[in-house]
Amino acid sequence: MPSPCPSPAETSGKRKACSPPSSDPDPEKKRLKKLQVKPLASSLSLSRRLLSSLDLDLTLPPSLSLPLDSSLLSAALSLSRLLSLLPLPLQSLSLASTSIPPSLPLPLPLPSSWFLRLLSSPHSPSAFPLSFRLSRPAFYSLLQSLHLPFSSLPPHHMLAIALFRLAHAAPFPTIARRFGLSSPSLACQAFYQVCHAITTRLSHLFAFSSDITLHTQGFHHLSLPNCCAALGYTRFPIKHDSLGGSLIAQALIDSNGRFIDLSVGWHGSMKPFQILTRSNLYHTQLVSPPRYVLGGSCCPLLPWLITPYQIGPESPSTHVVFNQVHACAMEMVNKAFGLVKDRWRLLGEKWKEGQAEALPYVVVAGCLLHNFLENCGEPVPEKVLLGTELLPEPLPGFADFEGEGDEGGIRMRDALASHLIMARPQV
Repeated sequence: MPSPCPSPAETSGKRKACSPPSSDPDPEKKRLKKLQVKPLASSLSLSRRLLSSLDLDLTLPPSLSLPLDSSLLSAALSLSRLLSLLPLPLQSLSLASTSIPPSLPLPLPLPSSWFLRLLSSPHSPSAFPLSFRLSRPAFYSLLQSLHLPFSSLPPHHMLAIALFRLAHAAPFPTIARRFGLSSPSLACQAFYQVCHAITTRLSHLFAFSSDITLHTQGFHHLSLPNCCAALGYTRFPIKHDSLGGSLIAQALIDSNGRFIDLSVGWHGSMKPFQILTRSNLYHTQLVSPPRYVLGGSCCPLLPWLITPYQIGPESPSTHVVFNQVHACAMEMVNKAFGLVKDRWRLLGEKWKEGQAEALPYVVVAGCLLHNFLENCGEPVPEKVLLGTELLPEPLPGFADFEGEGDEGGIRMRDALASHLIMARPQV
């Protein structure tokens, strides 16, 4: 009886599956499978091409285009796994049929990458703020200030990669596809190179001016004489409990909402007064009476750090008025931290424990960029106005300081409260 499998001579070197005749799929069934899978792959390929051919990835805000691109990629990978399970004749619809860009041999960006198309697109003026949280002129002004080296990527690509990750918390593989890079590691390298350049080239934006009057003048509209700044705290989330679930930042904010002193990386379980007494701000005496800064109720009352009164049913009007003015000034701290987290969504993401070491470094870069954009007069990010982005989960606040206030601080606060009653009879 002849063997059901053809001989090597009959196959002419071609490789085919050898199985009994009874297990061979019906030819009509095989044809139907081809008809079902091919349109699926073609539709997926067309969907990905449609994003770029209609410039949808340029006109749609990244909050919409990134999830869409991620969904298409997931569908493509699922389809490739499905094709690998089909009989060999049907595997001609390979991963290449889904138009997933292969790994590139060169590190330079693809000529048709999203960023290069954005630069030449008529949508560029409106797309820049949505993509990078700053205008195109501010982008090139920042690029000029950073003096980035031309390494494996052009400097403007490096800056765009860093800003895009900061703005949208996009993972490095997604960034690599958007910018036409051969490897996510190139995107990672560019991101941290830019963060390093920001912290070194823009560090002067944290400088506390030697002319104290420049800082005190900004608080005159609140009738607070000799006030230099406001001190506040915020948390940045961490996924692991060994760091208390967050890292804490302490910041000094001037009357224009800019950061003039920043200390980041404190353990999430620490209390603000513990951080304050360990920080450079406490030991360098940047401020001394009669000048002072304002602090929240979580801080200790000191001669140079004035906190609000504890208000009760029988509190005098001087205390109530002082607390109202104090709250107006402290709102600048909340606004500054809020703008940093709104502009740079990456800072609101929960970082893994292994990445937590880099988080303070990135927070400093984000705050320096905030100062730079404030100096440029950049508007509030459009997503804040439109409410298009999801707000991060609220983090725990800070408990009130339970210790006794310094006697010098008590006298200073009482004097300010009496002054406000005369200068601001109504608030």
